[in-house]
Amino acid sequence: MARRRRLASTALSVAQLGHAHWFFGNLYEAVVRVPHRMLDEAVSADQATEVLRPGSPLRYYVPGIPLTVPAALVTLVAGWRDPRQRRWLAVFAGCSATGGAITGYLVRRVNIPLFFSAEPVGAAQRDALLRTWYRLNGVRLVVLTVAGLAAARARSVS
Repeated sequence: MARRRRLASTALSVAQLGHAHWFFGNLYEAVVRVPHRMLDEAVSADQATEVLRPGSPLRYYVPGIPLTVPAALVTLVAGWRDPRQRRWLAVFAGCSATGGAITGYLVRRVNIPLFFSAEPVGAAQRDALLRTWYRLNGVRLVVLTVAGLAAARARSVS
């Protein structure tokens, strides 16, 4: 039991670090208006189809995924037997999955048409896609905040 608890605690630490990376990356993107910057730079440099071009968020999110996702899953599985942690781990997992779903939607429905399309979008569609990105990113930030609070609570009750 002690070994399982140590495993859950270590995995939770790694998952929390990954979630912090995810949260602060998205917060940074919102504050400095990365979507607007990417559009302006892609138009001026004619790089719209280069997914890993300089400034692409993909360059700094992808390295965290192989650590964060497995750590979150290990945390959930290893910590689930502790009834004091179970509800907080469920909130953590649910918020993580919701953040991942929002990210998936944004990548497919907003980022690809907006940033990586061979044909530029019209001004009206561009504005609508940008509004969608900022709104859903705000929701994602709230969800990641709740995930972080739930993870901290799970840690404190263990």
